[in-house]
Amino acid sequence: MAGATASDYIKHHLQNLTYGKLPAGYERTDGTVLTQDTWTMAHGAQEASDMGFMAIHVDTMGWSIFLGALFLFLFRMAAKKATSGVPGGLQNFVELMVEFVDQSVKETFHGRNKVIAPLALTIFCWVFLMNFMDLIPVDFLPQLFHMAGVEYMKVVPTTDVNATLGMSLSVFALIIFYSVKVKGVGGFLGELTLHPFSSSNIFLKILLIPVNLLLEGVSLLAKPVSLALRLFGNLYAGELIFILIALLPFWAQWALSVPWAIFHILIITLQAFIFMMLTIVYLSMAHEDSH
Repeated sequence: MAGATASDYIKHHLQNLTYGKLPAGYERTDGTVLTQDTWTMAHGAQEASDMGFMAIHVDTMGWSIFLGALFLFLFRMAAKKATSGVPGGLQNFVELMVEFVDQSVKETFHGRNKVIAPLALTIFCWVFLMNFMDLIPVDFLPQLFHMAGVEYMKVVPTTDVNATLGMSLSVFALIIFYSVKVKGVGGFLGELTLHPFSSSNIFLKILLIPVNLLLEGVSLLAKPVSLALRLFGNLYAGELIFILIALLPFWAQWALSVPWAIFHILIITLQAFIFMMLTIVYLSMAHEDSH
């Protein structure tokens, strides 16, 4: 399936199912030369790379949407079947999640915004479900899709930096939006240009604007980058270890994969929690009016 060597196996499992456009005259890996610009599935990493920025990782998008829909379905079903009597297992779990996130928001977020708690709940549950896919044996779902004619299939969306960066940029957009909404354009620009260094001397204050802008600008831009790379790096490393374990003899796989999977449960939960908490903290900072 992945090739004869360990290197081929690893590369195959780390390759996304990619859909994009190849230009006219492009020679594909099977020797076919395209007569016109063609939107198609990539046959290998080189074709995926040649498709450029507009290529879509179909597996990442598909599993992300599926797991998001699963989250909505489960929570909606729990809400519809909620009872004041003896609750079922699903209702207990949903209530536990809601109370946990609500308490986290109350302790961390100091503004007034009805969006923050639902956003935090969605982030935690959605990221956890995407991370949880890492606990499925690395060959199980890819092999099923291979039998159906799909050559590549990465089933853990958070091992794709495009997914984690997309989520973090959405959080970043909310940070900018609420910063401007709460503080006004002038207040937001003032934060970027008049802090951390300030002076009562007007000329010195003007001279310090470029320095402040550089420091605050880097700090602001580092938020989405660190948010994305932290989640991606931890899950990508975990997935790679599972792949390396799968290369070992069968008896050794069980000896190593079970302890690593148990430990990885902590990692996937912790990373979902960190992503949620940092989102709450960043949005709380955006709601703090310095005036």
